[in-house]
Amino acid sequence: MTYATSLTCRECSREFPLDPLHVCDFCFGPLEVAYDHDGIQSKISRERIESGPRSIWRYKDLLPVDDEFIVDLNVGWTPLLRADRLAEQLGMRELYIKNDTCNPSWSFKDRVVAVASSRARQMGFQTLACASTGNLANSVSAHAARAGMDAIVFIPHDLEAGKVLGSAVYNPTIVAVNGSYDDVNRLCSELADNRQWAFVNINVRPYYAEGSRTLAYEVAEQLGWRAPRQVVAPMASGSLFTKIHKGFQEFQRYGLIEDTPIRMIGAQAEGCSPITTAWRGGTTNIRPVKPDTIAKSLAIGNPADGYYALKTMKRTDGGATGVSDAEVVEGIQLLAEYEGVFAETAGGVTIAGLRQAIATEQIDPDETTVAFITGGGLKTADAIVEHVTQPIPVEGTLQSFEDAFAEAPQAATVGG
Repeated sequence: MTYATSLTCRECSREFPLDPLHVCDFCFGPLEVAYDHDGIQSKISRERIESGPRSIWRYKDLLPVDDEFIVDLNVGWTPLLRADRLAEQLGMRELYIKNDTCNPSWSFKDRVVAVASSRARQMGFQTLACASTGNLANSVSAHAARAGMDAIVFIPHDLEAGKVLGSAVYNPTIVAVNGSYDDVNRLCSELADNRQWAFVNINVRPYYAEGSRTLAYEVAEQLGWRAPRQVVAPMASGSLFTKIHKGFQEFQRYGLIEDTPIRMIGAQAEGCSPITTAWRGGTTNIRPVKPDTIAKSLAIGNPADGYYALKTMKRTDGGATGVSDAEVVEGIQLLAEYEGVFAETAGGVTIAGLRQAIATEQIDPDETTVAFITGGGLKTADAIVEHVTQPIPVEGTLQSFEDAFAEAPQAATVGG
């Protein structure tokens, strides 16, 4: 049984039933799920969580879905890697990588869609839909297939081929909109008012957003029931960023971890950085931008939760970074070469943002830090393909190898 009790407006606190709603009809503020905290407190414990499945559903007491409606692809419980080699390169003492490239459709979006699709099934929907920059479409397509639901996903027309394929293999209906993600989202917002479809990031958004909290839950548990002192996470809409912080706060509220301050640092690509720009300008007024970056999964020019991301930064003595596309590529390479994790461009933004935050003294290199890597690199191979090591062509003879290898730049770095 879920402990979710209602939807509550984040601005005026009015309550609404647990229906497919996402905006307050009084003040137009966003809605989020409210819970029976006393009920949760009476039930939850470290031991109860540890006895659960190795997926996000070990935290089912904290999620807005009844057990019998769960759509289960074994999402979550992804590795938390102690990144000692990368830490040494960056001059840090204790750095961890939360590697969400290991989810079923290779991104953190599986967390939010697992919750949204389960709640949509509980509300009786037959069709799952979304507006997406790629990863979300992949996950919606996969979860719909698992649940036996229809899927229709809307994407920008110029999406990376790897992400289009990552949806198409599940046989959804794919609609490519001639425009940016913000154009896609506007169209889907209109459709959500006219179709009996569960748009996971529109009319089902309050439930969808709850899935991101599981990243914080897992990190706290994997760190030995403690929170990191600093977090670096990518920002697109800003929802992931705020929900990670909320997840740590909830574990503190229920006494599962100590109540310690956590500095939240958000990372964006300069080609689409409306939240970072507002932070640097000392304002909470977000000015929409037209995206122009290789980090397409973060290319949301009008971020729905940007205001709340800025409030989280201020509340936690945090900050924001903005990195160039060249730095994004460098970030991907750093993570791969030093820790063996191949991230998509959003991961490059996170690592480049981490490096910038150290340089600008937004992060203390001596404090425990977790960087969130939210998607796998094969989804955005085009961004990196011209910057990586190329094969050495040889014939199938020893002499051909010796001659070619002697001339190759790699020869100087290979031992033995």
